[in-house]
Amino acid sequence: MDNSKIKRYTVTAALPYTNGPVHIGHLAGVYLPADTYVRYLRSNKRDVKFICGSDENGVPITLKAKKEGTTPQAIVDKYHKIIGDSFKELGVSFDIYHRTSSLTHHQTASDFFETLYNKGVFTEEVTEQYYDEKAQTFLADRYITGTCPKCGNENAYGDQCENCGSTLNATDLINPKSTLSGEKPVRKETKNWFLPLDQYEDQLRTYIESHKEWRPNVYGQCQSWLNAGLQPRAMTRDLDWGIKVPIKGAEGKVLYVWFDAPIGYISATKELFEYARLGIWNPKAEEYYINQNEVENGNWEQYWKDDETKLVHFIGKDNIVFHCIIFPAMLMAHGDYTLADNVPANEFLNLEGQKISTSKNWAVWLDEYLIEFKDKQDVLRYVLTATAPETKDNDFTWKDFQARNNNELVAILGNFINRVVVLTHKYFGGKVPTCMTITPEDQQVIDDLAAYPAKISASIENYRFREALAEVMNVARLGNKYLAETGPWKVIKTDEDRVRTILNISLQIAATLEILIEPFLPFTADKLQKMLNYGGHLWEDAGKMGLLKRGHELNEPVLLFDKIEDETVQAQIDKLKKSKADNVAATATVEPAKENIQFEQFTAIDIRVATIIAAEKVEKTKKLLKLTLDTGIDQRTVVSGIAEYYKPEEIIGQQVSLVVNLAPREIKGILSQGMILMSEDSDGKLAFVSPVQNHSNGSVIR
Repeated sequence: MDNSKIKRYTVTAALPYTNGPVHIGHLAGVYLPADTYVRYLRSNKRDVKFICGSDENGVPITLKAKKEGTTPQAIVDKYHKIIGDSFKELGVSFDIYHRTSSLTHHQTASDFFETLYNKGVFTEEVTEQYYDEKAQTFLADRYITGTCPKCGNENAYGDQCENCGSTLNATDLINPKSTLSGEKPVRKETKNWFLPLDQYEDQLRTYIESHKEWRPNVYGQCQSWLNAGLQPRAMTRDLDWGIKVPIKGAEGKVLYVWFDAPIGYISATKELFEYARLGIWNPKAEEYYINQNEVENGNWEQYWKDDETKLVHFIGKDNIVFHCIIFPAMLMAHGDYTLADNVPANEFLNLEGQKISTSKNWAVWLDEYLIEFKDKQDVLRYVLTATAPETKDNDFTWKDFQARNNNELVAILGNFINRVVVLTHKYFGGKVPTCMTITPEDQQVIDDLAAYPAKISASIENYRFREALAEVMNVARLGNKYLAETGPWKVIKTDEDRVRTILNISLQIAATLEILIEPFLPFTADKLQKMLNYGGHLWEDAGKMGLLKRGHELNEPVLLFDKIEDETVQAQIDKLKKSKADNVAATATVEPAKENIQFEQFTAIDIRVATIIAAEKVEKTKKLLKLTLDTGIDQRTVVSGIAEYYKPEEIIGQQVSLVVNLAPREIKGILSQGMILMSEDSDGKLAFVSPVQNHSNGSVIR
């Protein structure tokens, strides 16, 4: 979008499910990059509305309620407050953080559905859906698990496989199982209303292909979906928790959560303007908090229906299809709304080398961090931005957290600010000295400083926040290098005027840093602003000399950061180890046996000894290996999800047990001709089931 045509920005952050607190994966993936972007826009005097809220209608909420033996309403009330309070304490500067249980949202989502219904967009279809006879209820997608038909992951959900990223229909799953009762569900007829995505395929392709500047993971996933051919998708569900379908004949049904959740961005914007119109800035109701930024008495529709508005969605990679395919199709069908200009989705953040798992408590929870690391919000903001998984999955470790705090925030940024303020107090009574004669070396530093704001702006405008933060730290490095090379503590003995110039320039660097760090480290920027005794400057002022005038009086120096000791991070590592041990103990029971089968069914399975003779990784996957096996009968290809546990070069010559009469299936464009038997322990680690002694290939396993 041409920046010259942009009058305003609508920036959304994915609505978190209120079935648990927020963890560092959520922050690194969505909320910190979004907040950094919005703070930068505000510093540039851009008109921006930052929208978010709790998603309270998802199936995960009902699952959590069943697990805790309470009601869905109690769950959403509890976690909405925890999440909202945590965001505020971390400094995430939403203009509004609402909730999808609000009357405004229910009405907005219902009206949107009715508009599409009255336009004849939906198709009514009677389909067979899974029904749990024991629980006597239709099963929503997330109440069903089974084997993914595309990659073989045995723990795929009814709407999505988190292993390969494929979006599924529950009826696609192999060996489905109800998460409510553990029973195999039956198919039962029910009527639902479908959005015919296939009818919008050409429009969506034109839209996606006009945004080749999007991140490769986003653009590539969208192209993959379009190339596979879009299918109609049900926008209603047989549930009793959610927004009731507002048409006759739809009793007992609610809107599909991925229909109503993105509409939550719209309803939140409406609420923001309604509260502004009423002059209510600090409503007492828990469900809202609104920043006291000026919200003009304008029209919320300007932020959703005007071509001069830039809409940006910040999401995690598991939400790409919903924000780039389904939601745009809904908006196209409605006809009144603008489409997103960018959807900068991040990849996943792992924790200590393992995937974050809320069910296994393998996570760093924001609400706990804020208690255990009091007043260290910016340390977490810094580390998660510096290691953000922008183009590939990345890893958070507590040792790296400690190292970045001690070696970067303390030793580089904090050290520079402390030295220049302390020296100014020591030599000139805390007042900004006059800049005297400028040497060529001084001028080079001044020129370098002036170039940084534009460089950092370019990175932020292109959603490269890691890169931008690294350049901000380079400004601090510039200051440290300048002080080290000029050595004012030595020069003061012979040339006081030279020290005046050195400290004046150093203080201008510090003043610029206050502006540049604010989008990333707002609490530190506030401390620095108070120390320098100035504020109110905008991004356009950064890099300029004279931000701090001659004679301007500084406040007393304070440390911006302090060191984090070994015992502090060890306590966090031990906490994770305990979570892991507790989870292993809780899941150490042997998995119950499956239903009995007939002897004839068993004998129909042909299992043979085979040897792996070639192995390679499957491109664009993390778990899949393409294996060539000598079965004694023939040589064949098998795709197996074992790449996390075995390197290709390590398993050449390995004998395995292979089901040789399994119907071939295409996985990632490769025809897989069989299945290798693996054992799985309580940690999910896989190991080959192999003969104790070598047998000839083709030997029958009975």
